[in-house]
Amino acid sequence: MKNTTQSNPKNNSQNSSLRALGWSILLFPICLVLFEFTVYIGNDMTQPAMPKHILPFFNAGEEWNTKSMSYYIIGGMILQWIIGPLADRKGRRLVMLSGVLFFMIMCLVILLANSIEQFMAIRLLQGIGLCFIGAVGYAAIQDSFSETIAIKLTAIMANVSLIAPMLGPLMGSEMIKYVPWQMIFVLFAGLSLIAFAGLFKSMPESAPLKDNPLVVKEIYRDYVQVLTNPQFLRGALAIGFAVIPLLTWIAQTPMIFMEHRNFSNEAYSLLQIPVFVSLLCGNFTLTKLTGKVAVTRPIFLGAFPMLLGVLIAVLGLLFIPDAFEFMVIGVSIYAYGLGVANAGLYRLTLFSSHVSKGTVSAGLGMINAIMFAIGIEIANVVYLKMDLFGFNLISFICIFAWCYFAYRFILIHKKSKGL
Repeated sequence: MKNTTQSNPKNNSQNSSLRALGWSILLFPICLVLFEFTVYIGNDMTQPAMPKHILPFFNAGEEWNTKSMSYYIIGGMILQWIIGPLADRKGRRLVMLSGVLFFMIMCLVILLANSIEQFMAIRLLQGIGLCFIGAVGYAAIQDSFSETIAIKLTAIMANVSLIAPMLGPLMGSEMIKYVPWQMIFVLFAGLSLIAFAGLFKSMPESAPLKDNPLVVKEIYRDYVQVLTNPQFLRGALAIGFAVIPLLTWIAQTPMIFMEHRNFSNEAYSLLQIPVFVSLLCGNFTLTKLTGKVAVTRPIFLGAFPMLLGVLIAVLGLLFIPDAFEFMVIGVSIYAYGLGVANAGLYRLTLFSSHVSKGTVSAGLGMINAIMFAIGIEIANVVYLKMDLFGFNLISFICIFAWCYFAYRFILIHKKSKGL
């Protein structure tokens, strides 16, 4: 499979289009993206059901509302450290298929929960599915396709992780109007089964360290090398800060609008549309730019709308504290910039270390999961104390931090390339 997509650097422009690949080859990334989408909406479709359906079902208080998302993200962190190195040595196909199957089973097991504690424990186990996206999926793409095509596929996958949080709440809020909340998890299991079948048929095997035993000392050494790499850390921190405002929007807005402001499901869904459309437009812009400009260019182009968006939100709510329209407009502009900037930064961060990509992806995933979980909880606490202004102030601080780390990352990257 790898040989069919390799190309001479002089002819990359002729082979950069995904349309040049046959459906038999594209089945692998398509099914991988389907599983990625399922795992991400596994978080985002659930949030709209939490305040008025899941919490009352278990007679639980609203303090549990954002914990569903936090537990899910923590689950995506706890096995990252071993899954990446395991896939490098035992084979990405075997590990990936095992992960898809485990996630599917956990989506069905949650139907047996009879307390909020059991529900959250199973949510944590479901979150382990996140581990397989970066530590196995992204690395397998790099192994299986030429560099130009891999960049496009990586961009698509990176933006699925951003598009899903927008589409998920819309799907979730609509679905719970017609069926019990349990059917959301049945849907996840069904989509996972389709992804499993497709990956079983099409995913190639790759094990760059196949002859190496799984030695804890070697894994520790690799992680030390990755996590003490200043350039990797700059990229990882930048990616984390960039995405936190989007995740806090997804986690908190069901409570903000449906619980505290008595919005209907329909009204809540409408508020998600401009953010979702903006993110799609950012993704479309990135697709047009890929292969035509340097990888760093979209990062710079996305910086302005990201900063402008969070600035509009925080300043608008500073002067008119309950004018949530500023928040929606600001998050929408920010989402466009995020769609443009994030995939390129992810790609460069993944290749900022010479350690095997499974380990680098796992390290990146662990750092981001910690940042996301902490960011969501901080945003929740600040919102309860300072309402919408405080909530958006956290987003502004995150994007300001993103600008610093992204700028430093690109500066060092260009120096290392002699640019």
